[in-house]
Order: sequence, then structure tokens, then C-alpha cells
Amino acid sequence: MREIETKTIITEYLDYLKAKDFPCIGAKATLSKQQIKCMVADNMACSKDDVTILKFLYAFTDDYRRSKNFYHSAAIIFTAPEFISEEVFDELMWQRLQALGDLDAKNYSYDKRVDVDPWSPKFSFSIKEEAFYIIGLHANSSRQARQFRYPVLVFNPHAQFEQLRKTARYEMMKKVIRKRDTKYSGSVNPMLEDFGKFSEVYQYSGRQYDDTWQCPLKINHATTENNSTP
Repeated sequence: MREIETKTIITEYLDYLKAKDFPCIGAKATLSKQQIKCMVADNMACSKDDVTILKFLYAFTDDYRRSKNFYHSAAIIFTAPEFISEEVFDELMWQRLQALGDLDAKNYSYDKRVDVDPWSPKFSFSIKEEAFYIIGLHANSSRQARQFRYPVLVFNPHAQFEQLRKTARYEMMKKVIRKRDTKYSGSVNPMLEDFGKFSEVYQYSGRQYDDTWQCPLKINHATTENNSTP
């Protein structure tokens, strides 16, 4: 892909976050601090960019760990497929997360601060032994706040949320975001729950699951004690 096309797509994504009515003030704060890292990949259904994406996330993780500032996120923007259904996006999202997790398991074990079981209320997705909360965006999301022209996977360091929960800012921010989301989308996301009550896997894609849904993610990492990677 030409550099000019990549820059255009990234600019379009950042402008999407800048929109006055966009409800997530956390994303806006990250944007204002210029701490959103973006990568443009090809088709979300294809595995050819997985290694490049993982390297990008490794570099982002290193930068995040070195930073003394708050609010960081990494966005993987896929150029295709556009205008897919929620069901297809959901399927492709889990395919990419499974592939990235399997590649990461060859180098690192799981972040010991969270659970490896996707059904656990304390689960979070791990890359380079750093837990991440994932947010999926695509054009046909039933949540207006997640409607973007291209499919996107946003990786947010889980530790940031834990730090926020220790302050009065967390509850205040949560109330503001939910109020803004209700105004923007007409309701609060029915899949949204606080960490520690239900598994966060229900929140990743933005799709509303029924009681029969089974998370397809299989964690294949070694335990932290068995990790030999420096």
C-alpha cells in the first residue's frame, strides 16, 4: 500500500475520534496527548499481516511501558472487507486474535495479572505479557459509537483501567461516557459490564450475544513460570 493511502486512512480514523459527539472521552484524551499509534493492514480475513501486526504491538507495548504518561492505545485498521455484517466482523476478529495469540505464545507467556480463561471475569487478552482490552469497530456495528468505514481493532493496555479504578476519575469518566453514548447511540451498550463481574470478551466486538454464544478463543500460552523469554 502506498504511504499516501496509509496516511489518509489514519487521518480518517483520527478525525472520527475527533468528532464532537463521539462519546468516548478516554479516546479523546489519548488523541489529545498524541498517544494513539496506528497501523494500516490489508484484508482482515487474511493472515499475511499477522507477524507485522504483532511486531507493531510489541513496539507499542515497549513504548507504553517506558512512558510516564497516561492514556495509550494502538489501532489496527484493516482496508478490507468493508461493510461486513456484525457476524462476519465478529468471526474475523476472533480469527485475528487467535492468530496473534498463537504467534505471541511462541515468544512470551501470559500476563500473570489476568486470567487466561476467556470465560473468567478477570480475563484480558495478552500480548508480550501485557494485558489488553480490545475494542472492535466496523461500518455495520449496531453500536453507532463503533461505526467506522474500515474494520478496526483497538488495543488498550488493561493496566490503565486498573490505575483509573484506584482514583475517583474512573467512576466519573464511566458515567460521562455512558451518558454521552446514550445520547449518541440511543442506549448504553447492553454488553458493557465492569471488569470483574463478567468476562470482557462479551465487549470486544460490539455485537450483542445471546445465551448460546461460545467464545471461540483458545489460549495456548505457557505459564509465566515456564517462560524462558528474556
